[in-house]
Order: sequence, then C-alpha cells, then structure tokens
Amino acid sequence: MGGETTPAIRDSAQRTGTDRRGAVVAALMLAMALAALDATIVSTAVPQIVGDLGGFSYFSWLFSGYLLAVTVSLPVYGKLSDTFGRKPVLVAGAAVFLFGSLLCALAWNMGALIAFRIVQGLGGGALQGTVQTLAADLYPLKERPKIQSKLSTVWAVSAVAGPGVGGLLAAYADWRWIFLVNLPVGAVALWLIVRHLHEPERKKPATRARVDWAGALAVFACGGVLLTALVQGGVAWPWLSAPSLALLATGVVLAAAVVLVERRAADPIIPGWVWRRRTIAAVNLALGALGLLMVAPTVFLPTYAQSVLGLGPVAAGFVLSVWTLSWPVSAAFSQHVYRRIGFRDTAILGMATAALILFAFPFLPYPGQAWQPTLLMLLLGGALGLFQLPLIVGVQSTVGWSERGTTTASVLFCRQTGQTLGAAAFGAIANGVLAARVGGARDLDSVTRALGSGTAAEATRQAIADAVHAVYLGAACAATLAVVVLLILAPRKFPVIGD
Repeated sequence: MGGETTPAIRDSAQRTGTDRRGAVVAALMLAMALAALDATIVSTAVPQIVGDLGGFSYFSWLFSGYLLAVTVSLPVYGKLSDTFGRKPVLVAGAAVFLFGSLLCALAWNMGALIAFRIVQGLGGGALQGTVQTLAADLYPLKERPKIQSKLSTVWAVSAVAGPGVGGLLAAYADWRWIFLVNLPVGAVALWLIVRHLHEPERKKPATRARVDWAGALAVFACGGVLLTALVQGGVAWPWLSAPSLALLATGVVLAAAVVLVERRAADPIIPGWVWRRRTIAAVNLALGALGLLMVAPTVFLPTYAQSVLGLGPVAAGFVLSVWTLSWPVSAAFSQHVYRRIGFRDTAILGMATAALILFAFPFLPYPGQAWQPTLLMLLLGGALGLFQLPLIVGVQSTVGWSERGTTTASVLFCRQTGQTLGAAAFGAIANGVLAARVGGARDLDSVTRALGSGTAAEATRQAIADAVHAVYLGAACAATLAVVVLLILAPRKFPVIGD
C-alpha cells in the first residue's frame, strides 16, 4: 500500500513547478466556495422565490433537498475517486453542479426548482469530498495544514456570506442570478482543473475495476430515507406520526439491506475497514459530534441575538461570523501543537476547550451585551480549529492514495449526518423548552415572529433565551462525547504512512 500511495501528483507538481499546483489550489478553493455558498445562499431570497413561483408550503426542501443529495452522494464519490482517479470525478461533479445551477435558474415552479436543487447537490457531493482528498494528494504531511486552513477559510466565509449575497442578488437583481453566478465561477474552476491537474498514470489492475452500483443505490436509498425522516420530523409532521414512523422503519430495513449488499460486494462503496480501523472510526464519530454541536451557533445564535439582545440582522450575523476569523487562524497554528503532542491529544485539547465554552453560554447574564456571545464565538472558533484540522490531516495520513478518497468521504459524511441529527434533536429541545415556558404547542419560529412589546414580549424573550441555553447545553454534551470517543477509541499516536 505504501509504494502505490506515494503521492505522484506531488511529484508531478514539483516537476512542473509551483505555478501549476497553485492553479489547481485556486480551482479547489473556487469549487469549495461554490459548494459552501449554495448550502446557504438561497435562505434570504425565499420571499422573492415564493412570490414568483409559489409553493410556500414546501419551500424548505430547497435546503433539505440540496443537503440530502450532498450527504448521500459523498461515500459514492469517495469510492469512485479511489477507483478512477480524482480528476474525472471532480470534473464530472463540477459539470453536474453547473448543469443543476442552470436548471435552477430556468425553474418554472417550486417543484422543478427543488428537483434541480437535488441535481445541484449531487454535483456538490463530488466537489466537497474530492476537493478535500486532492488537498491531501497535493501536499506532503508537513504542508497540509496550509491548504486545509485555506479551505477552512473559504468554507467558513462562504457559509456565513451566503445569506447576505443571496439577499443582495434577490433585492437588486433577480433571484435567478443566485444560480447563474455559479456558471462563470464554476467554468473558471473547471478550466483550471482540466488544464493544470495532471494525475500520473497508475498501473492498470489485473482485473477491470467493477463499480458497486447496487451498493451505491442502496446507500442512496437508505441515506435519503433516514435523513428525510430526520429533516422533516417535527417540522412537516409530528415525530410520532405515521409518516415519521414509516420513514424510520423503511430506513432501518434499507440499512440492513446496505449491510447485506456491501458484505457480498467484491469492492464495496462503504468498505468494512472504514469502521474496523480504530483511527478512522474514532475520527468519524468525533467529527459527527462536531457536526451536531455546530448546529447550536449556526442555527440558534442569530435568533438569540435578534430576539434576546435586540440586535438587527446585520449585527446578529456579525456575532456569528466572528468564529470565521479565529477558526482558520487556529487551524493553521494547530500544526505546531500536533507536532509536539500528536493529532489525538491536540484534537482533545481543542474539543475540551470548546465544551467549556459551550457550557459557559447558559451562564451569560440576561439579557446581556452583544460582546459577550461574540467573545464566546471567537473563542469557540479557535477551539474548533484546533480540533478539526488535526483530525482530518491525521486520518488522511494514515491511508494510502487508493483509500484516501473513501476515508475522506466517510469523515465528511459523518459530519454532515451529525449536522442533520443536530438540527432535528436541538430543534426538538428548543421547541420543548418553549412549550414549557410559554405554554401550548409553540415552536421557535412562531414565537420569534410573534414577539411584540410589553410584559408578554419580555416573558417571550426570556423563554427564547432559556431555549437557546438548553440547546447550548446539548451542544456541550456533544463536545464532551467527542472527547470521550477520542480518549477511548483513537490511538494516542496515529499510524501515519510516510510520504
């Protein structure tokens, strides 16, 4: 495994100079920006889209459909990139993403737009997974923090800037430009990849590579059904209603089918070694916990800032966005820490700090000042940068080229799944606290919209603060769980393969 996996892409980059590698890195950053922006850019344009197309009752699928498609396609693209190479998968994924963007701009009703967003998401899955894998291919271990911190910066800034960009385009141009702007940016990224990314020829296997299409279909079906149950449960229908129970039961049956199909496959989409190897299994679970806890600030903090602190939308967005400043700086600095104490202990240090910060949030004074949650978010970004990058760099360094795509995809899949679980779990917690404080079957959105003035409004603000505090306590528990997982499962020294 070690001989085959010596990153020949890096050798090629050294022979052709750093300019070619720089062009490829620019393309990767553009591709990452597209994938990150499209997860959030539609949110502030919903009123204009609904006003033009209708379909208010199911507009939430504009987000859910895209994220579901990205999540369930990640394992498939990871395996395909290990089988056929990164370049063809990335080019095909970018083409699908751009085609989906064009279709979204041409949508004639809400149903068509949702369907085309799913097409976009199928391309976005290739962008996310393959970009992260190529970052490890292009750089030796000691230089990987540089590219990973750049990608972290692009992801964080794009994710936070998305709603603002979408609102500007919808207000001053037309909502269809949200999707049309992807075309020139994506075309540049695609051109740079085709022109400058040259993967070396590898030895042809003795037998022709066989794609586990049955496994891919089973993974798609199982992931789609289970994630739909989690995304829509408690929103479109009650948790204990017939649709929720039917979807969950179907998902369990399909999960059993995935196990059976993958055990019989000669080259499975989700190979068993992903969970049998302690290092990969521990990183998967820890990053799943990261995805779960990230829901607390990204989903609930803007509501807290506006409803409890009385900030406007722009100021509330700033309270959240400050962690995009400290996260990449901390990620870049983390290499100096993990070279001294190792990948695992650096990640534990970061997540233990994050747990303390999340536990501190409920103790903020009520109603408090804006600088207080802003300071906590700045510290939280630094702690999570110290946690995430060492784990991604470390786990990618424990496998060779032929397993790196699958490993990276499994890590990203678990993080995405954690976010879906977090949205469902923390939404239920927040709504439960609100129902207990305010009375009746109330949810966070309806209570926030109903905020008025006087004593009732003050009581409502207190209830929202209590609900968000409960969510942050849940996020702190998720952070603690990540620390426990790393302590129990992860080896203190990762079995790194030399470059």
